[in-house]
Amino acid sequence: MDFWQGFWVITGVHFLACMSPGPDFVLVSQQALSRGRAAGLLTALGIALGFGVHIVYSVLGMVTLVAQSAPLLLAVKIIGGLYLVYIGYKGIRAKASGEVVEVRVEQAAAEPAWKAVWRGLLCNVLNPKAVVYMLSLFTVVLSPSTPMWQMAAYGAWMTVMLFIWFALVVLMLSIPAINRRFRRFGHWIDRVCGGALAFLGIKVMSGS
Repeated sequence: MDFWQGFWVITGVHFLACMSPGPDFVLVSQQALSRGRAAGLLTALGIALGFGVHIVYSVLGMVTLVAQSAPLLLAVKIIGGLYLVYIGYKGIRAKASGEVVEVRVEQAAAEPAWKAVWRGLLCNVLNPKAVVYMLSLFTVVLSPSTPMWQMAAYGAWMTVMLFIWFALVVLMLSIPAINRRFRRFGHWIDRVCGGALAFLGIKVMSGS
C-alpha cells in the first residue's frame, strides 16, 4: 500500500486503540483528577514517550524477537504487572480528607516534572500488551517490505496521536464543573483507580 493509504489505515486502527481502556487511561485519569492538570499532561507525555520506545524497536524489526521470546515476554509481564500493582496499592491506601485533592495538587506542583513523565513512561513501556499490539500492527497492517522511513513516519504520528488523545482526556477532566464534582470524592477516585490498576497488573502477570 502507498504512504497515504497506509497512513489512514494506521490512523483508524490506532485511534480505536487509543480509546480502549487500559492502564494508561486509568493512570492519566487518576493523575488529572487527584493531582491536577499539569500532572495529568506530564503523565500523558510520559506515556507517549513510552510508546515511542515500542515504536523504535518495532521499526528496527525487534518486535518479533521480543514477542517470540517466552522468557523475555514473561519478564516484561512480571515487571510490568508488579509496577501496576505497586502504583495501584498506593492509590488504594489513599486516606479521606477534606483537603486531600488540594494538598495533592500542591504536592504535584512541587514535584519535579520528570517524576510525572517517568511514571507515565514506565506504565506504557512495561505493558506487555503493547508488544502484542505492535507485533500485530507491524506484521499484519504493514508489509515487511514497507520502507523504514515510512514506518518511522507512521510511528511518530501514532506517538503524537496518543499524546493528543490523553491530553484531551486530561483537559476534559480539568473542566471546573467536572473537576469540582470529582474533588469531593478525591480519595475514592484514588482507591477505585488504584484497585483497577492493581487488577490490571494481576491480569498482566497471569497472562489473561
